Amino acid sequence: MESWIDPVYDAAGMAAADRWAIEEKGIPSLELMEAAGRGLARCTSELAVGRPVTVVCGKGNNGGDGLVAARHLAESGFDVRVILFSDREGLSPDSQANLDRLPQGIAEIHNGPVPVSSLEGVVIDAMLGTGFDGEPRDPLAGTIQSINDSGLPVVASDVPSGVNASTGEASEKAVRAERTATFHQRKLGHLIAPAKHLCGVVEVIPIGIPPEAPAPEAGGAIRPSVLGLLPRRSADSNKFTSGRVSIVGGSRGLTGAVCLAAEASIRAGAGYATAAVPGGLEDVFEAKLTEVMTKGFGEGATAFEGAQAPSIVEHLQGAASVVLGSGIGRAAATGDLVREVISGAESPMVVDADALTLIGSDAGTLKSREGTTVLTPHDGEAGRLLGQESAEIAAHRLASAKELSNRAGAVVVLKGDDTIVTDGTRVAVNTLPAPSLATAGTGDVLAGIVGAFLARGLDGFEAAAAAVLAHAAAGEIAAVEVGNRDGVIATDVIRAIPRAMIPPAG
Repeated sequence: MESWIDPVYDAAGMAAADRWAIEEKGIPSLELMEAAGRGLARCTSELAVGRPVTVVCGKGNNGGDGLVAARHLAESGFDVRVILFSDREGLSPDSQANLDRLPQGIAEIHNGPVPVSSLEGVVIDAMLGTGFDGEPRDPLAGTIQSINDSGLPVVASDVPSGVNASTGEASEKAVRAERTATFHQRKLGHLIAPAKHLCGVVEVIPIGIPPEAPAPEAGGAIRPSVLGLLPRRSADSNKFTSGRVSIVGGSRGLTGAVCLAAEASIRAGAGYATAAVPGGLEDVFEAKLTEVMTKGFGEGATAFEGAQAPSIVEHLQGAASVVLGSGIGRAAATGDLVREVISGAESPMVVDADALTLIGSDAGTLKSREGTTVLTPHDGEAGRLLGQESAEIAAHRLASAKELSNRAGAVVVLKGDDTIVTDGTRVAVNTLPAPSLATAGTGDVLAGIVGAFLARGLDGFEAAAAAVLAHAAAGEIAAVEVGNRDGVIATDVIRAIPRAMIPPAG
């Protein structure tokens, strides 16, 4: 895996690491469970000072971790009650051993959903672990509802019950935790919505698995070191060696989008930028853009049409990258141009905004390209490309991003507060929160940054990941400068890009 990705496990990878520790290193599974439960107890104790603790345990090893936590909390003087959804014979051998070690009288077996009235203090959710996939069934489903209705603080063991640790998907009947104590290493589900919003604060608990365990392969979080991939200008650099970005877009009422993308590209290190715009609007762009060269197509035109495509494709020859779609509008005739530019231009290309909408579900147009393609949809645009509702995309973000990548033969940047970058196999997730970016025009800024990083020589996956991180960092830098995240606008973000691109020391 790339050194600039902070790797995390999926369920299969974590299970493999557990097996390796047990079978190859001879670490008893009971010892791993003891370490996990001890860490879970410590994490809970910080929240439970002066409160009782209700530990709700399933029949699997996640429940065994909960039994260990219950014992440690009881030994530390906490008033502990254990609710167990299995008799002793239904438990794994390790869980049986830990049930036997509990103080007498604190565990009770339940066969039905636990009512709200049976919960008190702080709740430990140790019902379903990282191997869960699907929908919880009763009695667990009803108990999850009771836990959520109780309003009590919840500490989840590894992942909240009802969450898919491998994908970030979550059942509507999933536990909402205030904290999650996860074991050995974070899981992909901790990073991706909707699951990430159910985890609360995630604490990683070491459980004694050696560092040379099988490495995670599921993907991970984007590290700031990705910015070190960007080439630095040398004494003999010039605007041509730094790369030309060509923006294709604009229509009446949407001229600002092209300006934002173009200005972002040169702030992100492109040597120069050109804007291919409708001819009838060229004077508007000439007035708005100082550092960007403009070229109008279609005399008097205020939107693009297919007839202008050959001239635009010719104009794009020699561009180090192309950004297509900024403010381009949704006219049917413009769709003809978008498809012809996608198929005719050979440079690495970012397809953004209305260009994504105009393509619709015609992924073949994208897959036929020979050059690198990066798509930057939000959930709604991804839904149109896949023929699904945006809510379906939001519920299955990782799977949707991978499916779109494979259909289009492109790197996909699925935007959100957990922006996912994938080439269909590799996965990198932005974990730098940037609520300052929740304002109009910042998507155009991101497209311009991706275009610049492509022009500077990064491959599609690298350029997209580096751009996503720099974009988020620029948003937060802008918030500090403005003094309030709520007042940040897209041009503030553009001004912050040069500082956001500085890689960490060392």
